[in-house]
Amino acid sequence: MLNGTCMYKKDKTSQKKITPIVADNLSVSFGSVNILNKINFKIHDKDITAVIGPNGAGKSILLQTINGLTNIQKGKITFNSFLHSDDIRKKQALVFQNPTLLRRNVLSNMEFIANIYKNIDKNIIQNSLVRCGLGGYDQKSARLLSGGEKQRLSLARALLTKPSILLLDEPTANLDPFSLKLIEDIILEENKKGTCIILTTHDMAQAKRLATNIIFMNKGEVIEQKNSKTFFNKPETNEALKYIKGEILL
Repeated sequence: MLNGTCMYKKDKTSQKKITPIVADNLSVSFGSVNILNKINFKIHDKDITAVIGPNGAGKSILLQTINGLTNIQKGKITFNSFLHSDDIRKKQALVFQNPTLLRRNVLSNMEFIANIYKNIDKNIIQNSLVRCGLGGYDQKSARLLSGGEKQRLSLARALLTKPSILLLDEPTANLDPFSLKLIEDIILEENKKGTCIILTTHDMAQAKRLATNIIFMNKGEVIEQKNSKTFFNKPETNEALKYIKGEILL
């Protein structure tokens, strides 16, 4: 799927650190349509990175590319100088904007992931559910949960794997205040434990609350990357300034 390995370390399943994440002229196309165009960035292990930009900027595809779900046509992305591999993907977790849940109860959804990753016992499952505000929900049908509950269940499953990199695509879009606050608190807690967090968001207040690092995208390109305070106080480009002000980018 990826080209070029001679300049990089050979993959080792025993490797522990997979950050920083570096994109080098990364390009992704669907047919003749360029989705990501010669993207460059560097994300450090202690970052909470908010990827922001208008609809269609390529934010969700960028997360999927980091996770290895999307083929790279040109350029590359490396993880602590390693190219993508099954081992690296197992050290990541991606939570989609629209949760994909099994047509089973809450506990079965958790056990499905636990059985794949092994060494995840019942106590770990219950602790993850309680942490995500789903204590006592074991036998509830996942299909009958509210939107906020579904997103929290999706996050609880992701946390079971203790990912080194946690990817969150609009994790609190249209959620109730309780779910929003709980998810944001978990993001901060996980980052303090050393998890590299990358999230997409349209909520500028959320980006300011959470992010240490901003990647601003438009039309499949990274326009700016800066620490959060510098970006919001003094953006370098007119596109970023307009976006922060809520103006439409053409």
